[in-house]
Amino acid sequence: MIKFGVPALAIVGLATALLAMGGVLVSLNGCGGTSASSPPPPPPGKILHVVVIVQENRSTDNLFQDPVLISRGADIAQSGVDSHGNTIPLKKISLQVDYNPNHSHDSFKAMCDLNAATGQCQMDGADTVPVECNKGATDCPAPDLAFGYVDPSDVQPYFLMAEQYTFADHMFQTNQGPSMPAHQFIISGTSAPSAGSNLFAAENPDTNGPPNAGCDAPAGSTVMLIDPTGSESSNAPIYPCFDHQTLTDLLEAKSLTWRYYSPGAAPPPTPPIHSYAAIWNAPEAIQHICGPNATPPDATACVGSDWTSHVVLDQKQILTDIASNQLQDVSWVIPSGQDSDHAGVSGLTGPSWVASIVNAIGNSPYWANTAILIAWDDWGGWYDHVPPPQVLQGANCVQWGCGYIYGFRVPLIVVSPYAKAKTISHQQHDFGSILKFIETTFSLPSLGYADAAADDLSDCFDFNQTPLPFQTIPSAQNAQYFLNDKTPPTDPDDD
Repeated sequence: MIKFGVPALAIVGLATALLAMGGVLVSLNGCGGTSASSPPPPPPGKILHVVVIVQENRSTDNLFQDPVLISRGADIAQSGVDSHGNTIPLKKISLQVDYNPNHSHDSFKAMCDLNAATGQCQMDGADTVPVECNKGATDCPAPDLAFGYVDPSDVQPYFLMAEQYTFADHMFQTNQGPSMPAHQFIISGTSAPSAGSNLFAAENPDTNGPPNAGCDAPAGSTVMLIDPTGSESSNAPIYPCFDHQTLTDLLEAKSLTWRYYSPGAAPPPTPPIHSYAAIWNAPEAIQHICGPNATPPDATACVGSDWTSHVVLDQKQILTDIASNQLQDVSWVIPSGQDSDHAGVSGLTGPSWVASIVNAIGNSPYWANTAILIAWDDWGGWYDHVPPPQVLQGANCVQWGCGYIYGFRVPLIVVSPYAKAKTISHQQHDFGSILKFIETTFSLPSLGYADAAADDLSDCFDFNQTPLPFQTIPSAQNAQYFLNDKTPPTDPDDD
């Protein structure tokens, strides 16, 4: 996280302008999700299961050049502006490329190119973001690689889901950097090392793992912290093991069930002791969930009861759990590297992987009462044209300080029999909205982090509509392909 040095006068001036126009100044982390006029929570029995599928590293402009969505008013751009003021048309690329745009916190700052006078990102620094070329790459290095959009033929399952149900075109990362802190926000609304801390993890850990994050990471592993003033150098890096309340604690307190599916370190039947994709496995960095087998940083495994009961180190088990009527009240589903959409790591199977889960639910009795939220954890270094919003007042000013700027846009697809059909949600959402939706659905208290001021995705649902019938999403691979795939999961990147 970082609050750029936005002058107070800029914020006051913007507030004055809004009031002069008859506007209402609200927290930009949600569009009235906590107001008295918000829609009521789902009626009892309408939503009994929530499945959060987390894919990797794509901006909205990069992944969703869908003519149907654009014709319906989705905010998608076909070109961008570089640091020299040149207009750069987005170039069509494959979902599978042999390079990886940097998506660190420093790259966020570079791409944002903050205008200190207005407190808004100018979104003209994508050409300054470094790009890592894979060994033997044939299309890297090259100019303007961040200005790319994925070939629509590679991502048709995503387009079909977004066209049939609700697509959110103003979903933002809550954090401003890469995967490890992003996944922390998706499970708990913060990447703070402890409850009440005003410091936040900003980057992926520096480690010689595996695991490359968490309470069982090798001794000497560290993660960079930042504070609400935007200072990095004044904060000493810490070991990447945190402890604070997460949504899982709220679920357990109400006797609700949960599972977190993530690739394991070894294929079954060999029991993995840590996650292969540890920077994508949020519970591994929460000490009371991990239950390390020694005091960190000397632990080598997570052995706690929450870990062994709820964290499944075989992401494919979500498919068999659905088939055997074992779907939990809330599930998080993390892909293997090759199925993750991550540039330079994944192949072409990510859309089919997601479709296989959606189809498994859609063609089961669970369809009648399940909400599926498909999100991407960060922007992946790809160009996006929409400046992230700024907090002006409200609950998040207490946590981060007024003037905090959210991360870049990422896609969000809401799939459910009660999702609004063929709808574009223009309301502002962030990772806190996912938590707020779950809290609202199951009548849970607030964690008091990003969820506190977030909206609750109410604009994406209509619980009075006739439930939408499910239509199988065509995809190149089906569930059996993934269940029979014995290829070891590839490791996520560490930048």
